[in-house]
Amino acid sequence: MASHGEIFDISGPVHLLTSFDWRNTFHRRSLAASLVQGVYLLERDHQRGSHEQDAHAPPWWERFHFQLNRVLVDDSDLSYFGAIFELKYAHPFFYQSAPFPPRYVVAFRGTIMGSSTRSDDMKLNMKCIFDRLEESSRVRSAFDAVWNMVAMVGPENVWIAGHSLGAAIAMLVGRNMAKSRYQLETYVFNPPIISLPIERIIPNETLKHGVRIVSSLLTAGIATAIDRRREDREEEDVFMLLSEWTPYMFVNPSDTICAEYIGYFEHREKMNEIGGGSVERIATRYSIGSLVYGTIGRESEPLHLLPTAYMTVNISPSESFTQAHGIEQWWQNHFQWQSKLYKFK
Repeated sequence: MASHGEIFDISGPVHLLTSFDWRNTFHRRSLAASLVQGVYLLERDHQRGSHEQDAHAPPWWERFHFQLNRVLVDDSDLSYFGAIFELKYAHPFFYQSAPFPPRYVVAFRGTIMGSSTRSDDMKLNMKCIFDRLEESSRVRSAFDAVWNMVAMVGPENVWIAGHSLGAAIAMLVGRNMAKSRYQLETYVFNPPIISLPIERIIPNETLKHGVRIVSSLLTAGIATAIDRRREDREEEDVFMLLSEWTPYMFVNPSDTICAEYIGYFEHREKMNEIGGGSVERIATRYSIGSLVYGTIGRESEPLHLLPTAYMTVNISPSESFTQAHGIEQWWQNHFQWQSKLYKFK
C-alpha cells in the first residue's frame, strides 16, 4: 500500500489543459488522480516547510480551476493525509446535462516512503491487512469531512478519491455513505485487496479457476452454517444496499496489492456461466478470514467485499512494481485500458 508520491516536477495531464471535458470518463479520472497527487505533494511541501512560492502542490489542482478548501490532518503525527478541493467555476454549459462537475472533491494520499510519516502510514497499512482500518482516526476524520460536505451541498456535488492506502480510506468512506443511501462518485486507484493473490501466483487459468471455485464453495458452506445459528439477523441486507453504489476502480495486473480484484470480479461472472451463481451470491458477501476469526457479525465488513464496481485495468506492460502501483499511470494517455461494469445480481 506504498507509493512514492515524490514527483516534484510540474508534469501531470498537460494534454487536458485546453480540452477538458467533464463528460469524458478519462478526463474525470485524470482530474481525480491529479488531485490525489496534489495531496501527496501537499504533505511533501509540509515536511519541507515550503513557503507558497516554493510549493509544488498547487498546480495540481489550480490547472483544473480548483482551490484548496482545507487539509485533513492526522491526529497522531500531524501529517496531511487528505484534502478538500473546491471548484472555483465551471462553464454554465456543463450544468445543463449530466454528468455534472463536482463542487468539492475530497482526496486521500497513500503511504509516502522515506519520510517522517512513513511509520504511521505503515501502521495503518497493517490495520488495513487485518481489516481494522475503519478504527483509525484518519478514517473517522475522513468520514466526518465527507459527511459534512454532503450535508452542506448534497451527494451529487461531492466526489471522493484515493490511491493505495488512500484508496482504502476512500472505499470505507464511500461504503459507509452508501449505507446511509448516499452514493458518491468515487475514484479508487490501486486499492489494496486483502486476499490470497491468486491472480499473480497461479499462471494457469484452469487451475486458477479451480482454486477459486473451491474457495467459493468453502466460504459459502461456512457462511451458511454460521448464518443459520445467528439470532440477530439484520432486517435490511447491507450488501444489496451497497450494490447501488458503483465506485470507479483502477487496477494494474502487475501490482500485487490490487491485482486480485481482477480475479475477484471475473470469477463472479464465471460462476454464473457454469451455474454456480447461487453459491457465489453467498460467497461474495464474506471472506474466509471473517468467517474463521469470527468477525462476520461485526459492524465493518472486509474492505474488498464489493457488490458493484466499474473497473478499469491497465493492460500495458509495467517495467517495475513502482510503475504498476504508481498514481502517475492513471492520468497518462499512452497506456491501453480495458473497462467493464461488474454488478451484483
